[in-house]
Amino acid sequence: MNARTEDMIDRYLEAVAAQLPVEERDDIIAELKDLILSRVEAGEAEKARPLTDDEREAILKEIGHPLVVAARYRKGPDSLIGPELFPYWLYGAKAGLMILATVFALGLLIRLIGGSANFGQDIAQAFHGFFGAALTLIGALTLAGAVMEHYAIRPKWLTDWRVKDLGAFGLSDPSTWGMAAKSAGERMKAEASGRPLSVRPLRIRQRNVVGDAAFSFIALGMFVLWWVGVVHFPGVGMLSLDGETARLSAAPIWTVLFLPILAYALGQMGVAIFTVVQPQAARLRALLNLLVAGFGVWLTWTIFQAGDWFTLSAGAETARIAGDVTMLDFDLVRTLGDGPRDLAGIASTLSIAGTWMLAFMGLSLVWKAVASLGRLLQSSPE
Repeated sequence: MNARTEDMIDRYLEAVAAQLPVEERDDIIAELKDLILSRVEAGEAEKARPLTDDEREAILKEIGHPLVVAARYRKGPDSLIGPELFPYWLYGAKAGLMILATVFALGLLIRLIGGSANFGQDIAQAFHGFFGAALTLIGALTLAGAVMEHYAIRPKWLTDWRVKDLGAFGLSDPSTWGMAAKSAGERMKAEASGRPLSVRPLRIRQRNVVGDAAFSFIALGMFVLWWVGVVHFPGVGMLSLDGETARLSAAPIWTVLFLPILAYALGQMGVAIFTVVQPQAARLRALLNLLVAGFGVWLTWTIFQAGDWFTLSAGAETARIAGDVTMLDFDLVRTLGDGPRDLAGIASTLSIAGTWMLAFMGLSLVWKAVASLGRLLQSSPE
């Protein structure tokens, strides 16, 4: 066998060796080299002459591409994500893409409502952001699946699952989200009209606890992204006043409570995620809701006690948006909108509205805490 033959075989074996584990490389390459040399010698004996370069290369092609040959010796899975994990990967991709699409659609809607000056650019940015986030999501899911496949990792939830915990899989079904939205709308209409909620919407709501939690998670996620400055909504903090732009500036209380407000929002998101994962754990969910609602009551009271919330400014003129208990007067509510439309009048209207809004938020949180405590004290889950 001439030097050219050995050089061709060595290049082939080097390509195979590069794909093999270091600890097994020498033995496998030695075995493979013996196989190749025996085939070359058999070919030369059959033809009674040295083989040409094309004939030697044909033998190597018959043995297989270096990547394919190395895969025959390599231990572990033959696919990036095997058939056992693929359904879970597909579910994660579908549910994740639907959530991302909803988040970016809501962001686009808020931009448009906020008086966007460039409709086409906002749409292009929304699509660009969605596709970037979607690629990141799919890449992360694929990486996680590949690691689990390669190292034969099987989380407990893959094998030790229960039928009552299967509600979370409705996240990949658009009709589930639509049903939850319809149920929420019917509930809001019933509360606004003062009539009792019918049995059918109640049953729909009970079947769509997961869908409600998913919507809550998305809305809170958008707030958190805005709160930490990742997402910006054009027009927020701007008012038009007699053709002049008025700006809202936050009072110091919002800087002081930046981390508590962030923690409160993340806590609510955590409860929403827990609801999605464990929709039947009613008592534990009630405990979490009680803790979060209690923290929310303290947070609302602290903001209310601060009194000074924003400063409204237009040019050199400024007016404070502030409130106290004296503004919780129904006579003041009836006069909303009747005051002057100057800077001071707008600030006064916003002060009254902000005071009542904080009061309603505090009462709703107190009611949520009481209701959660009642569920927690029940002898059996709801």
